[in-house]
Amino acid sequence: MTHEHDHDHAEHDHAEHEHGGHEHVAYPEAVANFRAEKDEYFRLEHDSPIPHDARHDFPGLPYFPVNEALRFDGLTLEPYAGSEPAHFQIPTSDGKLRDAVRAGIFRFELGGATQTLTGYTFKDGHSESVFVPFLDATSGTESYGAGRYLDLYPEDDETYSLDFNLAYHPSCVYDSRFSCPLTPAENRLPLRIEAGERLAPGH
Repeated sequence: MTHEHDHDHAEHDHAEHEHGGHEHVAYPEAVANFRAEKDEYFRLEHDSPIPHDARHDFPGLPYFPVNEALRFDGLTLEPYAGSEPAHFQIPTSDGKLRDAVRAGIFRFELGGATQTLTGYTFKDGHSESVFVPFLDATSGTESYGAGRYLDLYPEDDETYSLDFNLAYHPSCVYDSRFSCPLTPAENRLPLRIEAGERLAPGH
């Protein structure tokens, strides 16, 4: 068993800071560069989630088009004040449980309403990032039925950028040996998030 999410995946860390560290690169180009680098990583690296015998013919990950309207900067991580326990166990794709904490809430305006997503941290993790899995109206059709992931990192002013263009599928989409956290029901968005990774047609 391999843990999918320990908040230290280099490719996702790089994605979160891609547009921040390359101001001279237009945002869509920065995202395209990151996607190309990730495809190369999936195709060549020994710890790629793509099964070894499928890497040679790996065509690259499918994505929705870049949509800058689905990037929300300057968000604060509000203290969690919901009815669920702050400390809980999040189920995984292989039937296990991982100790997790509801770290707080992110609020943003989308679809003519205020949307909220809960951010989580893991007790066995060692990163500053906040894990934000989510479900939306594409889940189970154009995207994975158990949700997609975001890793959010604090900026220098302690705000966060929630960028759905960087949404990615858990590694268990490619190989069942990975143990992937399942998205809690509280993080189901009532609209389509047409950004980030998607499933290939016929997947």
